[in-house]
Amino acid sequence: MEVVNLEKKFGRFDEHWSPKILAKLNDYHVKAAKLRGEFIWHKHDDTDELFLVTKGTLLLRFRDRDVTLGPGELMVVPKGVEHLPIAEEECEVLLIEPAGTLNTGDAGGARTVEPEWI
Repeated sequence: MEVVNLEKKFGRFDEHWSPKILAKLNDYHVKAAKLRGEFIWHKHDDTDELFLVTKGTLLLRFRDRDVTLGPGELMVVPKGVEHLPIAEEECEVLLIEPAGTLNTGDAGGARTVEPEWI
């Protein structure tokens, strides 16, 4: 058991769209990510995904609507729902998802990263 200081953890990296693992909760990882620009359309067939914005603004685009999240707001994207995260300015988010979940979901490709522990 240890305290995780989010400000210090976010200060340890600059990469965008490259989640870092902060903690393990049962079979889930709590990840920190800095986002900027547009990601890719993707979905996670086997799991929901929680986005919690800690700094900035995140636009989650869905096929039927857009949702904007600000600091202190979260949204759970249900499994199987296509989404496109967009951050016009740098945004910091916490992600909670099962260990081993790919950041690009079913889309795969060059933007897939293996998250590291920080």
